[in-house]
Amino acid sequence: MEIKDFKALGKGEESAPAAANLVAGNPRQQLWNVLSSGDGRFHVGEWASGTGAWRVNYTEYELCHLLAGSVRLTDEAGRSKLYRAGDSFVIPSGFRGTWEVIEPCRKVYAIYE
Repeated sequence: MEIKDFKALGKGEESAPAAANLVAGNPRQQLWNVLSSGDGRFHVGEWASGTGAWRVNYTEYELCHLLAGSVRLTDEAGRSKLYRAGDSFVIPSGFRGTWEVIEPCRKVYAIYE
């Protein structure tokens, strides 16, 4: 098996939140998936987004480490947490709420489905 490297990620895959989930702004996103397991349940890479907010419904677990920018996660009960560049956090499976990019951000992620 080959060791995967984050260097020279290239342009990345462009996307945006689904229109039905959009709360504010017009965030453009890029995804650089570096590794996916053979069974498709584990993924590692980098993700970047412009400012905006959208509803999320996590069916997976995600470890995030912010490399740049700031984001706010707000759950359905209205509890929110602000994260800035250098912060690491885990989003549990079952989390429902809003993901808001306050300053354009970039993160390293590890997802387990």
